[in-house]
Amino acid sequence: MSPMQQVAKLVPQETVFFLCDVQTRFREAIYGFDALILTANKMLKVAKNMDIPVVVTEQNPKGLGPTVPEIDVASLGSLHVATIDKTLFSMVTPEVKELLKARPNLKSVVLFGIESHVCVLQSALDLVEAGYNVHVIADGVSSCNKEEVPYALARIRQSGGYITTSESAAFQLQRDSHSTTFKPFSKIIKDEKDNTKQAVQVLLQHRSVL
Repeated sequence: MSPMQQVAKLVPQETVFFLCDVQTRFREAIYGFDALILTANKMLKVAKNMDIPVVVTEQNPKGLGPTVPEIDVASLGSLHVATIDKTLFSMVTPEVKELLKARPNLKSVVLFGIESHVCVLQSALDLVEAGYNVHVIADGVSSCNKEEVPYALARIRQSGGYITTSESAAFQLQRDSHSTTFKPFSKIIKDEKDNTKQAVQVLLQHRSVL
């Protein structure tokens, strides 16, 4: 079965979140940056509720700064696997490869961050090539020029990645309303309702899903 034919359902115990390069120096350059931060924080809340590990990267942080302080990585505790400095555009650095190798149970990567057509794209291609099911959060990625984004997402889809939304991915991971995680999950969804609407309106309104 080819990557494009796989169902690739998201399962919490087999999933890792990748947060790509949401750094301070990009704040004024990236389209919809504040909306992207809203989605990133929502996804970190989901990760914490479902015990999903999170890997963070920073592109040349000496020049581009650290991850923006509005993204509450510290709240993850031990679920924050690492923040990796990189010069590669791809998140799949030697250090990240070692982190993944140490967790052979992982099958799926949920990917969000910037820039869609550079670091997110190259990360997705490397992860697909390595055999992972890659789910890119469409309301959690952007670029300096918003027109770049749909082409990057199309390229990822052509290579076997999956394009989804924060809400859809979250509910896939939750799956069952009878689960012990559902009550806090439901609270996250309700608390994030306005933020989700804002992020979707800003980041998805001009994009085609075809």
